[in-house]
Amino acid sequence: MPVGTDGDVHRRKLQVELAQLEYRLPRLVGMGLEFSRLGGGIGTRGPGEKKLEVDRRRIQQRIATLKQALKKIERAKGVQRKRRKDIPKIAVVGYTNAGKSSLVNALTKARLLTSDHLFSTLDSNTSVLFIPPHYKMLVSDTVGFLKNLPHSLIASFHATLAEVREADMLIHIVDATSEDIEDKIVTVNTVLDEIETNSLPKLLVLNKIDRLVKEEKEKFMSRFPDAHLVSAEENMGLDLLKDHLRRYFFAS
Repeated sequence: MPVGTDGDVHRRKLQVELAQLEYRLPRLVGMGLEFSRLGGGIGTRGPGEKKLEVDRRRIQQRIATLKQALKKIERAKGVQRKRRKDIPKIAVVGYTNAGKSSLVNALTKARLLTSDHLFSTLDSNTSVLFIPPHYKMLVSDTVGFLKNLPHSLIASFHATLAEVREADMLIHIVDATSEDIEDKIVTVNTVLDEIETNSLPKLLVLNKIDRLVKEEKEKFMSRFPDAHLVSAEENMGLDLLKDHLRRYFFAS
């Protein structure tokens, strides 16, 4: 059951636009330098460079407008989070395309967007996880982390990452079929360090185990003895994961 309104959709669109503009702006600056070198001498400006300057100024103005709008939305979201303070909050984090949205969908029966494209999840989608007979938790899907994620993009994700900062637990989901698992785990932990959340309780979850043979699963169990092995798509291992969460938060 997703928790949100049309305002969440609006915020998501603003964050996507802001992240794309922040990503594009330094590349326009680089193009401007190239035009300058090709201009024929000091003080010369071709039509290409002038257009780049106009584009750059418009982008900077739009970025400023978007940041102001997102600050207002973030303040409102902060009020909503305070109202939910008595319910355990879980944030699902991980490298891009690890299966964060799929896991939230599978646990909560929500229907969040799933995609392996950059910026596919820029808003944190919060859904309610019900565990019989009467337990309730909030699970937030977050932006996919990337290696060497630019600080400007981290700033663009500020409202999204607020859900991570205020979580009672992080589920760190990893694609078990990835060839560089350790490297991606380090990448996620580095980003968590940058936003000062790496000290939060974390639960490692290895996803997509339906694609592994028995020997590979046993190897993972040996390498990561405290991890939960699941397949969000095939609904494997989710009952054990839910039971772990119930015992962790409600000690029964």
